[in-house]
Amino acid sequence: MALLLCRGIRMYPPLLNYAAFLRRKSHVFYCAMSTTEAQTATQGSQSTPIKISPHRKEKGLDDVLKDYEAIIGIETHVQLSTLTKAFCSCPYHYGSQPNTNICPVCMGLPGALPVLNSKVIECAVKLGLALNCKLNIKSKFDRKQYFYPDLPKGYQISQFDVPVAYGGHIDLDLPVEFGGGHRRFGITRVHMEEDAGKLLHSGNGRVPLLEIVSEPDMRNGIEAAEYAAELQRLVRYLGVGNGNMQEGSLRCDVNISVRPIGQVKFGTKVEIKNLNSFSSVNRAIDFEIVRQALLLSEGQDDQIVQETRLWEEGSQKTVTMRKKEGLSDYRYFPEPDLPGVILTKDYVDSICNCLPELPEVKRRRYEKMGLSMQDILFLANDVNVAEFFDATIAKGADVKLAANWIMGDIAAYMKNEKLSIDDIKLTPQELAELIASIKGGTISGKIGKEILFELMAKGGTVKGMIEEKDLVQIADPAEIEKMVDKVLLDNPKQLEQYRGGKTKLQGYFAGQVMKASKGKANPGLLNKILLEKLNAKS
Repeated sequence: MALLLCRGIRMYPPLLNYAAFLRRKSHVFYCAMSTTEAQTATQGSQSTPIKISPHRKEKGLDDVLKDYEAIIGIETHVQLSTLTKAFCSCPYHYGSQPNTNICPVCMGLPGALPVLNSKVIECAVKLGLALNCKLNIKSKFDRKQYFYPDLPKGYQISQFDVPVAYGGHIDLDLPVEFGGGHRRFGITRVHMEEDAGKLLHSGNGRVPLLEIVSEPDMRNGIEAAEYAAELQRLVRYLGVGNGNMQEGSLRCDVNISVRPIGQVKFGTKVEIKNLNSFSSVNRAIDFEIVRQALLLSEGQDDQIVQETRLWEEGSQKTVTMRKKEGLSDYRYFPEPDLPGVILTKDYVDSICNCLPELPEVKRRRYEKMGLSMQDILFLANDVNVAEFFDATIAKGADVKLAANWIMGDIAAYMKNEKLSIDDIKLTPQELAELIASIKGGTISGKIGKEILFELMAKGGTVKGMIEEKDLVQIADPAEIEKMVDKVLLDNPKQLEQYRGGKTKLQGYFAGQVMKASKGKANPGLLNKILLEKLNAKS
């Protein structure tokens, strides 16, 4: 089967090294783009060979793309953090051995009746409300018929014409390095369904799943990747799933078509699967836009067919997987073994009242605090980091200083130690105390850093550590003056050089005083006294 599939793949020579055309920075979440040389196209394809213009090399990529625009929509599948599967009581554990967590309902055996997991409805309503959707008070399930090895019963329980939620939108902010700005992307629908099994790992399928279908509002890989990242944030903020793409807990199927600028009619839609990172989403879309634009520019639009393509990470290209099924191929009909889902007003209101502060609301609140967009995007990206920051400023810490400490030394420590902010021993209370101690002059910034790293590794309190190690900053002018006089007396040659014009030696003298004070001398007071002494007439 695999051999036949590979023989059916036909590659377009100018695109084998397409990344050479796309020399631009990648996304803040992304790796730098790169590509490997692909092998030449295999022979034996039944499709019509693509004719290459002799002037292809003379046409720059920008010249091709300036005449076309991409229309991009995304179908996002979110696995829910439930204890059991969607329609039976079998447990769901990622990484379980194949064919262990199964039952007659999972297999669709005769006489086995599915029962809807109520937690799935709760998650669907939460996500629908968070995406500003309208809710269908009465929705139903349908059977989606198709044969695939990971779908042993031959159909999938899904929602077709009456989804649980529809007509919403999601707001996000693009990173400053990509022009910044606010974006709003439409949400077509949110529907409940069961996930298929896995052919290579964790097997057993039927995991509770929500599918989010966007409007075709995106125009490039950056916007699409940011949209997917925002959905991941939303899922984690709500607690409905972990959103881990590497586990398949959040998967994106991208639909792309390209059309001449000014044309109202959409081009032929191509779906791309196998996207397991935001970087893959970005690079796969950019590749596919180039592929379709080049074909259109050559007048070979008949070579763009409605199909499903896979993104190959190694060769950095999309390849044909199968011709795309149409709605009629799925033969939808109402699921006879499940009743409809009816939502009451009290049920919806109870969920609405329990929703947490969502990423977009949090970003706008941080913006009103005066934080930069770079700070805002970092802090709001992780719900746990955001909660740590909020708890710190709630203890009275300066907003900007708290953000700087979290984004700087704390983030660096977590990265080096491969820890999350919940894993470190530092508490928001002690970070606020540390900031206050430095700001109030009790300890220096240098001593503050030393205390910070010990607090993150071992825990404890700022006050206790200052007293235990005698770290209180020296702020007595007379004591600092004595240390300055001694340093100048011990370094007559450097003093002569300073007064001869080498004023950069001020840093040398300051370092010697700090060394003598074991880092406890007040830096501001030290520099003031030192300058007076250095510039005094001998």
